[in-house]
Amino acid sequence: MIEVAIHIAFVLVSAALALNAWRLLKGPSAPDRILALDTLYINTIALLVLFGIHIQNGVYFEAALLIALMGFVGTVAMCKYLLRGDIIE
Repeated sequence: MIEVAIHIAFVLVSAALALNAWRLLKGPSAPDRILALDTLYINTIALLVLFGIHIQNGVYFEAALLIALMGFVGTVAMCKYLLRGDIIE
């Protein structure tokens, strides 16, 4: 039963990933694209966690943690650049 739920979750998160990639490419403004990129890495984290559960391996959880850290830093840097025009003050 859990395998069926994991496969359904794979399909739904992959669809969300595709829709976020479309918003990233076709976003009407820069804040929309930053938000799409932020949501894109969150969906990537979800896929890694689902894959780690599926194959019962803990390495993918560590990879998800690293992507979360890099995604947060990247989002903050892009927002700071968008607001001030410079990342380093």
